[in-house]
Amino acid sequence: MLTARDAAPARGGPPAPAAARRGTARRLLVVAVGVALCAALSALSLFVGSGDLSPSESWNALNGVGTAADVVIVRDYRVPRTLLAVTTGAALGTAGAVIQAITRNPLADPGILGVNAGAFLAVAVGAAFFGATGTSGQVWWALGGALATSVAVYLVGTSGRQGGNPVQMVLAGVAVGAVFSGFSHGITLMTPEVFDRIRFWSAGSLQGRQTDVLWGVLPFVAAGLLIAVALTRSFNTLALGDDLARSLGGRVVLVRGAGFLSVTLLCGAATAAVGPVSFLGLMVPHAVRMVVGPDQRWVVPLSLLAAPVVFLSADILGRVVTAGELPVGIVTAFLGAPVLVWLVRRKEVKPL
Repeated sequence: MLTARDAAPARGGPPAPAAARRGTARRLLVVAVGVALCAALSALSLFVGSGDLSPSESWNALNGVGTAADVVIVRDYRVPRTLLAVTTGAALGTAGAVIQAITRNPLADPGILGVNAGAFLAVAVGAAFFGATGTSGQVWWALGGALATSVAVYLVGTSGRQGGNPVQMVLAGVAVGAVFSGFSHGITLMTPEVFDRIRFWSAGSLQGRQTDVLWGVLPFVAAGLLIAVALTRSFNTLALGDDLARSLGGRVVLVRGAGFLSVTLLCGAATAAVGPVSFLGLMVPHAVRMVVGPDQRWVVPLSLLAAPVVFLSADILGRVVTAGELPVGIVTAFLGAPVLVWLVRRKEVKPL
């Protein structure tokens, strides 16, 4: 029989409500720090970049009282670039958290679904055969290719007796992505002028992006974020395993399909806007879980907040480390590769 002494907490151990309050307070502190860092880096991004403007000149241009050239640099390029970095960073970080949740693999990355490869192939085809050379044209080609690839991967991954199995879906994404990457590189090798047109986009770059790109992808990012945040409780149930999740009333296939749709919208829109960016969707959710634990109600929103901080930092770093601008996709790869090596070499990977 369970006695009052048995039910009491261990001597020296805090009561459960007190521990829960401390955990919530720590998470809220992380949120506050993340918001402050994102705001500070966004402000810094407006004062750093090409044009060789001093802080006072950038401030005057931001308020519309500088020279015409300075106003164009700050208002037409730096402001949209900063907003796009925040938007696409949030999309990639959230997409990484979602794909890791639906596959129950903490080392999964949005690129494994073939979205980047599909977007790259579509941009290459558009540039080679339809003359789509402008940034706005590349965005729509990339977004269409990402969406079409995701539908194909989902249909292949959910077919057969074990349809909807996360392993089968990942394998389908890797296979489709490999095929599309081969076609893309074949097109760019046979037509060097196509590679020259899309080389900045293929490296993952925010350079030259203006408000037309931001407004073009913002609705898709917003829809993907809403779906992801709405599914956080279901992701916690999914982490228990398909059988147990079904026994608790969870709709496994529906949740996984909705999560897949969220990843498609988020990763597709981000890839369309700035090109394929590696490692951001891998390292940010894993780092967030190390701080706040495996509760997806915190992991997904905090990944949404932390990824723009990393992305803005990488973009600012790429602007100042060289005389020219280093594409942000290259900087995130430099930052993410050591993180991946560290994760692989760890004795234990933080579970979902």
